[in-house]
Amino acid sequence: MSVVPDQAVRVVIAAVGAITSQGGSAEALWEGVRAGRIAISPVRGLPMDGYQTTVGGEITERPSPAYDYAPGSDVRDSSVDFALTAAEEAMAASGLTVGADIPAERWGVSYGTCHGGWRSAELALRAVQEGRTPDWRRYTFVPPQAAAEALSAAFGLKGPVLSANTACASSAHALAHALDVIRAGRADAMLVGGSDAFTESAFAGFSSLESLSVQPAAPYSKGRSGLSLGEGSGMLVLLSQEAAERTGAPVVAEVLGYGLSADGHHPTAPHPEGEGAARAIRAALSSSGLTPDDVRYVNGHGTGTQKNDAAESNAVRAAFGDAAEKTSLSSTKSLIGHLLGGAGAVEGIVTVLALRDQVAPPTASFAGEDPQCGLDPVAGAGRPMVLDTALSNNFGFAGANATVAFARPGGPAVPAPDSGPDDVVVTGFGVITSAGEGAEALWDAYAAGQQQGVPEDGLRLARVEFDPSAAGTARERRRMDRVSQLAVAACRAALESADAHGDAAATAATGVVVGTGIGPMESSERFTAPVLSGGAQAANPAVFPATVYNGAAGQVAMALGTKGPTSTLTSGHAAGAAALGAAYDMLRTGRATRILVPAVEAFSPGTLDAYRGIPLFGTAAGRRYTLAEAGITLVLERRESAERRGAPIHAVVLGHATVSDACGVGRWDPSGEGVERAMRAALDGAGLRPDDVGAVWANAAGLAAADRPERAAVERVFDLDRVRLETPKRVLGEPAGAGAHLSAVLAVGAWRDGRTHRPVVVNSSSLGGTHTSLVLSPAPLHATESGR
Repeated sequence: MSVVPDQAVRVVIAAVGAITSQGGSAEALWEGVRAGRIAISPVRGLPMDGYQTTVGGEITERPSPAYDYAPGSDVRDSSVDFALTAAEEAMAASGLTVGADIPAERWGVSYGTCHGGWRSAELALRAVQEGRTPDWRRYTFVPPQAAAEALSAAFGLKGPVLSANTACASSAHALAHALDVIRAGRADAMLVGGSDAFTESAFAGFSSLESLSVQPAAPYSKGRSGLSLGEGSGMLVLLSQEAAERTGAPVVAEVLGYGLSADGHHPTAPHPEGEGAARAIRAALSSSGLTPDDVRYVNGHGTGTQKNDAAESNAVRAAFGDAAEKTSLSSTKSLIGHLLGGAGAVEGIVTVLALRDQVAPPTASFAGEDPQCGLDPVAGAGRPMVLDTALSNNFGFAGANATVAFARPGGPAVPAPDSGPDDVVVTGFGVITSAGEGAEALWDAYAAGQQQGVPEDGLRLARVEFDPSAAGTARERRRMDRVSQLAVAACRAALESADAHGDAAATAATGVVVGTGIGPMESSERFTAPVLSGGAQAANPAVFPATVYNGAAGQVAMALGTKGPTSTLTSGHAAGAAALGAAYDMLRTGRATRILVPAVEAFSPGTLDAYRGIPLFGTAAGRRYTLAEAGITLVLERRESAERRGAPIHAVVLGHATVSDACGVGRWDPSGEGVERAMRAALDGAGLRPDDVGAVWANAAGLAAADRPERAAVERVFDLDRVRLETPKRVLGEPAGAGAHLSAVLAVGAWRDGRTHRPVVVNSSSLGGTHTSLVLSPAPLHATESGR
């Protein structure tokens, strides 16, 4: 291994926690998996009539976490309960005290899920169908960010908090983003993991695709017939090695690196040769300073379906070459079922404990080799094996691929150094808002003070009208919902704006990081409502694949040919800002040279009913608040790449910071202390003083309870006699997760109009107290000129 060990921040795992069908702890999980004990049996907690199977990896003893995330109510969400339970074990096992050992402001959360609180949505939808009024709290549990903010509040963690949603690769992506956060110096510790609970929609959806096995799944095996669903959570405590040494924390394993990619092939089926997955595996090896000969064990995605297992085996062969024949590839899903968004974390924990105990975990129910697979599945029970390093694969709908590399502590493996840092610049944008298509329409509407939106049944809404042909032909759009159409159209316009649409090879290497708070609610409702009223036979297999939050990213990859690092961030109304931050980190470390960052939001009837049902929006203040649809894409690029091809440079991203109020689901700190910390940290990262800033583009959208804290924070940081305070959402509406993008495009317009040619701060906040601030500068400011 040729690496430079002193150039990469080393990140270790101090502790793990889990709740699965094997039991209520990580050790119960490991002991069951190691012994080859199958914990997949008839499901009792859901009505199972009409599904392709009746079995799954069910948690039969419901947990009661210590933290009350819905005070004053007995309404709970299973996926949140699972996450909190696993986190309680991991935090206790770390032996660390928040505040005493690691400051609360230096400890964050990175959470992955596929369905989020969709079981809560199902219960609310059923109540509506039956003519009852659902408890409004159920709506607050649906967004993926809700569980991330519950975790933050439960343990008082005030560092960066984010949620990733890339279908079945979600918590593997959460691990990847947490690694970047720690290596960038934005946190010393991260609570990382994922969770998913059984839903009627999931069983109906996979049944409609004929993907479920009647018996426990038999991955990689001849005659395998499908997957088994599971539920549960896995959580890990990640620390910088320096923090672990300083605090005396235990070290279970090390996270060396990761690889992300997109197939750009099909909404559900993998590339048959595993081409996209192989790129993720190669990237994980490269970022970890490993060669294929260094890896003897891979914890596989191993679902048990014909296409997935064959494609993954092909991917391992393509990435490992001759070394593949000496590599074991086993499936934890054969023992606990497929935990969807929680799979990456739980299977990562199994991989970590395999390194600890030097035992390769097995594949259960193996009934003979399938020539289309053919690698060693470690059939039956765990096998003693000398393991210095191991990989964990997770692949999801919409072609999302992730591989994470782990190592035993004290072993010979060390992480590879990052590429030399470079400025991150904005080279293009595509804009679709209620003001019209294109940046000029947006600039004109804001300059003229054109109030967007009209009253609709108790809410003020600003809807988007756009030419759908920009997303493709009628045939190409057939399986795109409105969010996906907005994403494809905005990304296509952004590439053209960046003069970057003619180079096929460069486009293939381009990444996509989507930010969306509302996500695929249109498709989720279209799929779920008939299932709840008419049973499993009403499930539409053409709609089900679009119910994943990363469906838009997959459609962009298929439509435009992008196959680079691809992820989806779902941090509520701060989702777009989180996506920009994640893309910035990947570009700074050289994981990509160009990334499309679309922020997309579209309304569905159920989404609007949810907003109407939440008391905050039913007040007079809520009626002064405008919800807006939007599709806005920024092209972020390393400066050397942009300058080499003569691309336009509209802005330089000088830095960003994310913090949490740690107040809980749907709550925030009325003092604005968190917003203040975010702005100060972003300025510090950019090497700027408050006096260097020309304007603050505020998050303020017309909800006084949320706007007042931000205003107080801005006044503590800046002299508003010298710094403009812009509040564009009060004119143009709150485009949910696209707010940061809206402000960034408007800031470019202000520079073009000749207003102060100085850096700006862009604020974005969720309604659960997650705050992201970004610092943008007009071109051609260089890093050396900003003082960094």
